Amino acid sequence: MQNHAHQSACQHARRNFLFQSLWGMGAVTLSSLLGPDEIVSSATADEREDPLGKRKSHFPARAKNCIYIYLEGGPSQMDLYDPKPTLNKLDGQPLPDSMLENMQFAFLQKETARIMGTSRKFAKHGKCGMDFSDLLPNLASCADDLCMVRSVHTDQFNHVPAQLLMNCGSAIAGRPSMGSWLCYGLGSETQNLPAYVSMATTGRGIPGGSASWSSGFLPSSYSGVLFGSEGQTVNNIENPKGITDEIQRSSVDFINTLNRQRVTQTGDSELVSRIKAYELGFRLQSSAPELTDLSDETQSTLDMYGFDRKEPEIKSNRGGKGLFREFAYDCLMARRLVERGVRVVNIIHSSWDHHSRLEPELTHNSLMADQPIAALIKDLKQRGLLDDTLVIVGSEFGRTPLGENRPGYKKVTGRDHHPGAFTILMAGGGVKPGFTYGASDDIGWNVAENPVHVHDLHATVLHLFGLDHTRLTYRVQGRDFRLTDVAGRVVNDIIA
Repeated sequence: MQNHAHQSACQHARRNFLFQSLWGMGAVTLSSLLGPDEIVSSATADEREDPLGKRKSHFPARAKNCIYIYLEGGPSQMDLYDPKPTLNKLDGQPLPDSMLENMQFAFLQKETARIMGTSRKFAKHGKCGMDFSDLLPNLASCADDLCMVRSVHTDQFNHVPAQLLMNCGSAIAGRPSMGSWLCYGLGSETQNLPAYVSMATTGRGIPGGSASWSSGFLPSSYSGVLFGSEGQTVNNIENPKGITDEIQRSSVDFINTLNRQRVTQTGDSELVSRIKAYELGFRLQSSAPELTDLSDETQSTLDMYGFDRKEPEIKSNRGGKGLFREFAYDCLMARRLVERGVRVVNIIHSSWDHHSRLEPELTHNSLMADQPIAALIKDLKQRGLLDDTLVIVGSEFGRTPLGENRPGYKKVTGRDHHPGAFTILMAGGGVKPGFTYGASDDIGWNVAENPVHVHDLHATVLHLFGLDHTRLTYRVQGRDFRLTDVAGRVVNDIIA
């Protein structure tokens, strides 16, 4: 009886062992398919040796650098770029139920929503006759260098998912940003500065945080490096007291020797990124002071960007004192960065999210941004940099033609989020100058002509850099991912 029980226990143990082993083998197989080893193997030998080594584009490129000015929150297109006389004619009237039926809003109450007109005055500018409101006189003076796209639309109506879609091609967090894809596809043209720099001029902060300039599942070498404002552009750039350059060099060399040994053992691409980050950090200690020293800029240049403009007082959570100079500094720094070979510069300002107090807050933000952005475009042009530098001014969505009427608001003084039709501006880098593309309907509710989805915009930007958006892929978790997901078309009509 005891022998029988012992034999049964042994058989059970063997069956249990084999059964558990199957799970273990399955886990090993799955990890080999989905794990980081696949990411490493997807990189070429050159990428593992130098992730930011300069690489050839798929075809001849029109653009070499990108300056992406991101006005977080959603500027009101019908108060800035897209005149809608019908709004004023219909001011105070409701929309038909059929137009509201399938719409989603962040806060707006459909039942009592009413059309809201605008007090802004529009005029045509430049030889091309491009429309701008009276809030943007400086950008209006650049009309003949701008490409205005009035038919952009998105799938998302709340900030974070819409911000992720606009910046990363997906509303899901953890995907690489457009700047990261550009650096992954083309590498860097500088050894002394990051390939990708982000600068944030913030009022309330950035809802999506660093995901907007993250490398996602790409190696971290392709992630944006956050620079600060004037006086603290690169944090912790100076050696601690008592640490000489020789000691710092010796420390970096020793750490990287250990990391290289580990790379040989594991092939881990993140260790390669870490080695390059240490090297870049050391070189930045020499290059950053020269970059941030504005003594070689003329007073007329500083005045053109508006360094010493008087900043009007505004009681709002949209910013604090000093933002006017900070935004001007970021725009000038963007020019200095692309001059020195930085591939992508991202300037982010929040917030343009005007649910209430649209009139004073949009006026304040426009005063802050209009002059420096126009100065940047003119400065790039006069230095011969605009031809191969693509400048983009955009946001995650626009604003509704309806006034916001959420509970608790005593007066309707703002606009809600609107993904159906909004406007972006582009300049240089191979886009048609003095050109307006697409149109929204009479009240700016939907796209009426030449729709441009966010994926189409991304496909077009990559095309301008000589990259085929269907071929620029990265294999992770058993699938080839790309910036445009499984969609996107190049908008050839806006390419010069």
